[in-house]
Amino acid sequence: MEPFNVFILGCGSAMPTMKHNPSAQVVEIRGKFFMVDCGEGTQLQLRRARVHFNKISAVFISHLHGDHCFGLIGMISTFGMQGRTASLHVYGPKDLGPILQQQLDFFCHDLGYEVVFHAVDTTVNKVIYEDRSLTVETIPLEHRMPCCGYLFREKATLPHIRRDMIDFYGIPISQINNIKAGAGWTTADGKEIAQSQLVTSADPVRSYAYCSDTRYIPTLHNLLEGVSLLYHESTYAHDREAFAAKYFHSTAAQAATVARDAHVGQLALGHYSARYPDESILLEEAQAVFPNTVLTNEGDSLTPAPSPEGKGE
Repeated sequence: MEPFNVFILGCGSAMPTMKHNPSAQVVEIRGKFFMVDCGEGTQLQLRRARVHFNKISAVFISHLHGDHCFGLIGMISTFGMQGRTASLHVYGPKDLGPILQQQLDFFCHDLGYEVVFHAVDTTVNKVIYEDRSLTVETIPLEHRMPCCGYLFREKATLPHIRRDMIDFYGIPISQINNIKAGAGWTTADGKEIAQSQLVTSADPVRSYAYCSDTRYIPTLHNLLEGVSLLYHESTYAHDREAFAAKYFHSTAAQAATVARDAHVGQLALGHYSARYPDESILLEEAQAVFPNTVLTNEGDSLTPAPSPEGKGE
C-alpha cells in the first residue's frame, strides 16, 4: 500500500506548557503532503520531523486562535527564503484571508512563490479539495469562534492484477489496465477468463479526521462513520467537564464517545490542558469508553489502518 501517515508536530492547548508545542500536523497521502493547523514554532518541528519544506502543498487552518495559526506567516516567509517556487494553498475561515494578505504585504516582499487563499465555510460539511487520489472535506465544529475539522479520504484504487495469471495466459502489458478496470481476457483458443480470476482485491481505503477545537457534539459521529483514524481534542478529564462546556472544549471521555459511536478504527487524543502533567488520566478515561485509544506526542507518526470489518472495536 502507498504511504498514509500523520506526523504530530504539536498537540498542546493554548494554556502555557513546556511539554507540548501548539497544534500542528502533517498528513502524507500517496506522496502528497498537507499541513493541518500551524501553531507557533511549527517550522522548527518540520525540521525535526525531516519533512522537506517544499513538499507541503497546502495548509488547512481550523480556526483563528493563535495556538493554531501563529506559525503560518513565519513558515511562509521561511519557505520563500529556502527558494520555494511552487504555489502554497491555504484553506481556512474567511477572516483569515485579509489578515494573511496584510502579513504577506508587510513581511513577505519578493516571496518568490504564490500563496493562494481559499475561504472555508466552517458551518457546512463540504469537499473543499480533490485530486485523483484523495478528497478533503470540512467537519463543522462548535467552538468560541468559527471552527471546523478536516477529513482526508483516499479514493478507491483499482484491483491488483496477478502476475501468475499474466504469465499463465500470456496477457500483454497493453491489456493490464483494461483488466484492472473490469475487463476479462479471452485466450487464443477462445476461452473466456473472468476478471475475478485475474486480479486480487484493491487496497482498502483509509481515512483520517482531525477534530480540534470543539465541545462535545452528540451528532458528530454521523460525519465520521467508519473513519480509520480520528484525532479528537481531549483538553480536559471528567473533573473539568463544566469547564469543557463553558469554554467549548471536550473531555477525553467525550472524545471517546464520538469515536465509539462513529465506529472508527482508532482514536488519537490531543490538545491537552497543562492542568494534567500526567496525561495517563485522559488515556484511561477514554479507553474505558473506547479501548483502541492512544495519546499523541510530538514526533509521533500514526498510520490509519481500517479494521477488517470497518468497526472501531
